[in-house]
Amino acid sequence: MSHKDKPNPLDFAGTPVGGSDSQHDRVAREFQQALRKAQLETLSARVRYQPVALLPFEEVRQRLKLGRKSYRGIQNVPLEQIVGSVSRYDDFTRTFMPRKPSSQQRWEKVDRLIDHGGWQPVELFKVSEVYFVNDGNHRVSVARQQEAETIEAHVWEFDSRVPLWNDDNLKDILIREEYLSFLERTKLDKYRPDQEIIFTERGRYWLLEEEIAIHRYYLGLERGEEPSFQEAVLDWYDTVYRPTFEKIQDSDILSYFPGRTEADLMLWIIDHQYWLEEQLEGEEDVSIETATDDFTARTRRSVWRKLQAWFSRSVLKRPIYWPEEES
Repeated sequence: MSHKDKPNPLDFAGTPVGGSDSQHDRVAREFQQALRKAQLETLSARVRYQPVALLPFEEVRQRLKLGRKSYRGIQNVPLEQIVGSVSRYDDFTRTFMPRKPSSQQRWEKVDRLIDHGGWQPVELFKVSEVYFVNDGNHRVSVARQQEAETIEAHVWEFDSRVPLWNDDNLKDILIREEYLSFLERTKLDKYRPDQEIIFTERGRYWLLEEEIAIHRYYLGLERGEEPSFQEAVLDWYDTVYRPTFEKIQDSDILSYFPGRTEADLMLWIIDHQYWLEEQLEGEEDVSIETATDDFTARTRRSVWRKLQAWFSRSVLKRPIYWPEEES
């Protein structure tokens, strides 16, 4: 059901709307249902992957150094992509179910407007592919409780050098902050605009820079002169990272690691490459292609890894980040 299935919007600041006793009972019952959903979400979040808290916009803005803001007009925005708030991020769960009984009066007032013409469009800030509520938190909450799919909104978009995903939490924001620092140092997004290196653990971008430094050293030996840092970054990306990334995408290996990304597997494969070379006791170098093939084959044979993947996917509800299909 879409918000468009409801009557046309009404001025939210208009005359207060009354209602019958039956309507009052219905609205109160819906609020209590939403409150219980919030409690269940909070409990399940302790054992499952899904984040329960909304993202605070100001912290995202500061940590990710968001750029200019541009007005994108009125749009029908998918409700599942609204994952944060400017000022009410403590009042609702990630699905905008109310967490505090004190919000009942305001919530019910908004709910009653549905039967009397609807409400004004909400105001949203867009960052990457997710949205933050600047005005209209209760309207979004009621729409989610009503199982609507979209909501009408004025949208302002902020420029961002790094992406945000629907299931990101505050830990992921800290990781994206590290990603931003990595891009500021390497300028990789300037020279390779299609790059997207997303980790699920902190400290991984420093490890990538160590790999780039090693690559720069051996590239200098091969060329007979030391390349610049920028040359080493681009050569590493083109000849090491990108081919391995594509090989991971072409296989089904991500299905064995729910909640992990190609970048996570990339670092594990590099560690596996070093391990294979240790097994050969330095007799020969192991290419990243050989390490990738060996890592993939060992993973597919591992019964323990299959059980872990099933548990992560079925019980913890960790997502599998399948590669996007080309249009």
